[in-house]
Amino acid sequence: MVITLLLLCIFLILLCHYLIHHGRFWKLIDQIPGPPPLLIIGNVLLIGTCPVEEQLKTLEKYLKIYYPVAKLWIFNHAGVSASHPDDVQTILSNSKEHIGKGFVYTFLNPWLGTGLLTSEGTKWHERRKMLTPAFHFNMLKQFVDIFIEEGNYMTQCLKDIEGSTVNDLIFFTSHHTLNVICETAMGISLKDMGAFQQQYRKTVYEITKLILARLMSPWFYSDMIFALSPMGKRQAKNLKILHGFTEKIIAERKQYHKSTNGQYLKQFENNSVNNNEEIIGIRRKRLAMLDLLIAASRNNKMSDLDIREEVDTFVLGGYETTAISISFTILLLAEHKNIQNCVRREVSAVMLENNGKLTMTAINNMPYLERCLKESLRLYPSVPNIMRVASEDLKIQSYIVPSGAILYIPIKFIHRNPDFWPNPDVFDPDRFLPENIQNRHPFSYLPFSAGARNCIGQRFAMLELKAIIATLVHNFYLEPIDYLKDLRFRLDLVTRVADPIRVKFIPIEQMQPFKAN
Repeated sequence: MVITLLLLCIFLILLCHYLIHHGRFWKLIDQIPGPPPLLIIGNVLLIGTCPVEEQLKTLEKYLKIYYPVAKLWIFNHAGVSASHPDDVQTILSNSKEHIGKGFVYTFLNPWLGTGLLTSEGTKWHERRKMLTPAFHFNMLKQFVDIFIEEGNYMTQCLKDIEGSTVNDLIFFTSHHTLNVICETAMGISLKDMGAFQQQYRKTVYEITKLILARLMSPWFYSDMIFALSPMGKRQAKNLKILHGFTEKIIAERKQYHKSTNGQYLKQFENNSVNNNEEIIGIRRKRLAMLDLLIAASRNNKMSDLDIREEVDTFVLGGYETTAISISFTILLLAEHKNIQNCVRREVSAVMLENNGKLTMTAINNMPYLERCLKESLRLYPSVPNIMRVASEDLKIQSYIVPSGAILYIPIKFIHRNPDFWPNPDVFDPDRFLPENIQNRHPFSYLPFSAGARNCIGQRFAMLELKAIIATLVHNFYLEPIDYLKDLRFRLDLVTRVADPIRVKFIPIEQMQPFKAN
């Protein structure tokens, strides 16, 4: 009986393989250049058998060999990379087609459900429209206060560190960016959560590791097999903590608005974001993205589950990616003292004009810092690759990519293409001077993706980056310990390194008075 079932399974797998690889889909994919696939497993072994630190290099090697278009088979999933900005524009500029994200993103569903990041079709369009007011100017203005407060808290934490050395930079910065996203998304401060905050931080960190581990283990692609595995059971335990916490915050926030007769939600319900200091004579409570969602629920547009999906999506999308961007900007400035000094001069001058304080206006008046951040995001985009699904046949270069194929866009690879970025590995903020960006291909720079599914929080992210980096540079000299050239990068959904990164934050007052280079 067992042998019969085994033979039947093998027969069905071979039949599936035959149908896929001898139909129209395969014939079109087969025309696209790429390494030859093995029976059933495709090209899994090309990358899967490499040491973790070599997987990304191996992938980039094949992108170069077959540039600008390459195919890879992962079992029965066909992926087609598009590395030329013209092809990226074809894929991303269509507001109705190719907005699906592919099977990889389904591994996020147990945590995020089908929120803005993972939803498709009508649901995605409705959610995007509904959530846009969360990033209105006046909402961002009050979020800036949170960014500045966290930057000051971060500064105090650094001054309390013995020897001025941070031994794990990304872990340290993510501690603070998680504070920011919890306060802006949920309206709560982790600093007020006592012992639970450490459990929550640990759980968020572990769940992201489990998602990646599953992605790199094709035998766990089956939900049933994964659920029965030790890894699946750990994920279920972590999800119980994360979902329970979010649901508790939603319930408490809804009760608060009920007790205040929804006074603070009226501005959302009127489809505007009011900037008055008082609403109907009541001192305004600092609003969060969660309040926008609760306002929508009062019109029966969102259930509590819908709200949880979006709050959890904001947490995932807003804490680690920002921490990575902050960390690599710090490393680049630490290694380029002349650029660091230029940033410090600009920040000091702006703060002097504002009585030593940061404000949203002051932050927006730092063009050189903004160019540094843009260049940092070019060299080290937080999300180095994105995926879409071809919802209909499309032509890239001279090839027809059939409907259903996964479209792989290697952002980091595109950002270092010498055809569009001379001396691509050099950190040069002047690339983003107005005169230098006029004739650049609009799809050669994609730190926040592009098109209809671009990052809804990109203005939020840039303001947070500017507020925190400005505060740090104003208070510390940044000194490298580990250098960028020595870092080992891992293949991941985000830009991730194999080992902790160390850097020194030397308080300004401990150094001699600043002298311009």
